[in-house]
Amino acid sequence: MSESIPKTQTVALVRTLGGAVEFVDDYPVPTLGNNEVLAKVLYTGVCQSDLHTKCGTAAGHDGTPITNIKLPHVGGHEGVGRIISIGPNCGEGIKLGGLVGIRFLSRVCRRCEFCLAGNEQYCIKSTNHLHHEDGSFQEYIALDADNLTILPDDIDPKLIGPVLCAGVTAYKAVLNANFKVGEWVVVVGAGGGLGHLAVQYARARGASVIAVDSGKDKREYLLSVGAKEFVDFALVPDVIQGVHKITNGGASAVIVAAGNPKAFAHAAEMLRVGGTLSCIGIPPGRPFLETPISTIVIKGLKITGNLIGSLKECMEAVELTRRGIVMPKVQVRPFRELTAVYELLERGDIPGRIVLQVAQDA
Repeated sequence: MSESIPKTQTVALVRTLGGAVEFVDDYPVPTLGNNEVLAKVLYTGVCQSDLHTKCGTAAGHDGTPITNIKLPHVGGHEGVGRIISIGPNCGEGIKLGGLVGIRFLSRVCRRCEFCLAGNEQYCIKSTNHLHHEDGSFQEYIALDADNLTILPDDIDPKLIGPVLCAGVTAYKAVLNANFKVGEWVVVVGAGGGLGHLAVQYARARGASVIAVDSGKDKREYLLSVGAKEFVDFALVPDVIQGVHKITNGGASAVIVAAGNPKAFAHAAEMLRVGGTLSCIGIPPGRPFLETPISTIVIKGLKITGNLIGSLKECMEAVELTRRGIVMPKVQVRPFRELTAVYELLERGDIPGRIVLQVAQDA
């Protein structure tokens, strides 16, 4: 299989942090270096962190904005592409025409303590498609062959993009939530891009899920994908007490999948003794948990953060979607509607995930 490779391409470009998205049609197609492949981007999800990075509000581990960002900026890290060219010295198992994922991590060292432990998402020398390298908001992308996410040929590329970030992040949060089959698990922000997947992963692992969100449509959808109870925060005056009533004393785990600081503030107070608060949404700025230390100590609570997941965990999440067990709720839109999608994200008006069709012949 061979495909002619143009010299230039269309990309969604941001020239300065906080600047507008521009669609540039004469951006250079990458020239492959050693151990790289060129993929034609078919579809890409749009993540809240794409918006935060574009706006200059994405928070680092200390809560301050990340400023070490390549400019001009081309975002996108939930892409699915097809390999159309293989550079020199690539290893075995890579084939022309094969499907690949375009994830957050672009390169890892494979030698530091985190890589060696299978936690390469914490690699001290890693680069990523948000801050350091052009991401999937372009028609063609160069990928490191040693960090390649090779996808099965029979996946649906429209569905798998969101699994590569939102999906594996939600999956990791569920794995770290420390619950047993049949126990109550609360998902806050359950109708969003992360939350609707967390509900399904938790249900797949045997949890009795309480979905916290707002609106009749979200209620019907979340109950249809496995939530046992739905708590509408706009209608229930005290969500914490509502959860305690349903669970007879608190949930075994609470997964916060919202990007709103208010969702985190008192989420731990929904937990029963020995429960786990599993955090995945990252609000901008420096918001804090407001649960008293005495509550955490006396109830023996555990708090865990979840930064995406390893490649192994990513492929486990992909397999659950390939088999139809966890199905992302997606809306497919044209590539050039990215600006409108960002506006919807800012308003919090997106149930599930929006996926952009980048390739005209996808």
